[in-house]
Amino acid sequence: MSDLIVSLQGTHAGTIVAMLLALTSAVAHAVFGALQKGRHDPWLTRGAIDVFYFLIALPVALFVFPLPEPRVWLLLGAVWVIHVAYKVFMAMAYTRGAYTVVYPVVRGTGPLVTVVAAGIVFGEHFTLVQWLGVLLLSGGIFALAGWNLHHTKIGRNVLRDALGFAFLTGVIVALYTTVDAYGIRATPDPFTFLFWFFVVDGWVFPILAYRRWTRMETRPDLGPLLQRGFIGALIAFVSFGAVMLATRIDKVGEAAVLRETSTVFAALIGWLFLKETVGPVRAFLMATIAAGAIVVEFGG
Repeated sequence: MSDLIVSLQGTHAGTIVAMLLALTSAVAHAVFGALQKGRHDPWLTRGAIDVFYFLIALPVALFVFPLPEPRVWLLLGAVWVIHVAYKVFMAMAYTRGAYTVVYPVVRGTGPLVTVVAAGIVFGEHFTLVQWLGVLLLSGGIFALAGWNLHHTKIGRNVLRDALGFAFLTGVIVALYTTVDAYGIRATPDPFTFLFWFFVVDGWVFPILAYRRWTRMETRPDLGPLLQRGFIGALIAFVSFGAVMLATRIDKVGEAAVLRETSTVFAALIGWLFLKETVGPVRAFLMATIAAGAIVVEFGG
C-alpha cells in the first residue's frame, strides 16, 4: 500500500485518488463532528477518542513500522504541539458557542489560510478561477455560520469569545494541515508517519479529560462515553489519515479545500439523522460551498 501511495504522487491517477481521499475525509469529519455534538462535555469526548486511537495505533507503530528518523521526530514534536493547541481551542469554542455556529467558522477559516501557507511552503499556486472557488467555498461557510448565528440565542460576550476561539482554531487547522503535509512528505513510508502521529497525538487529552472528570460534581457514566470514544477513534483514523495521504499524493491546498465540504456533509447528516431543518437558505449555502469546491478542483 505504501508503494502504491508513493507511485501515485504527481500523476493524473494520483490527482483523482487524492480528490476521493479528501472527500472521504470530509464525510468522516462530518460524522466525527456529529458524534461530538451535544452528547458529552467536549473535553471528555475528545479524551475518550484520543485514548482509543492511541491504544490502537501504538502496537501497530511499534511492531509494524520502523521508528521515525530523528528529523521526523522533530516534525512529530511540532505536530504534537499544534494538534494539542487545536484541540484545546476547539474545546474552548464548543463550551462557549453552539456547534452549528462554531464549526462553520473553524472550517471556513482553515482553507483560506492553508492555501496561502501551501503557496509559501510548497510553492503551490492557484489560478484566479481557483481563488474565486476558495472565496466561494469559504464565503458560503461563513454565511452558513451567520445564518445559524441568527437563530442562536446566546449572550454577546459569550458569543464574542466563542467566535474568537473558533477563528483561532481555524488558523491552527491551516497550520496543522501544512505541517502534517510536510511531515508525511518527509517520511519515505507515509504510513510510518501516520501511525506515529496518532501515538504522539493521542496521550495528552485522556489525561486532561480524566482530571476534568474527577473534578465534576455530577460525573457522566463512562460506558456510553467510552463507546462513543471508540467509534470516534475509528472515524478519526479515516478523517485524518485520508486527508494526510491526499496531501502526500497531490496539492495540499486543494485537499484542504475539498475537506471543508465536511460542512455540507455535516448539514446533510443533521437533516437525515438528527432531524434538523435545512430550509431553502441553508440548502442554497450548502450548494454554494459545494460549487466552490468544484471550481477549485477543476479550475486549475
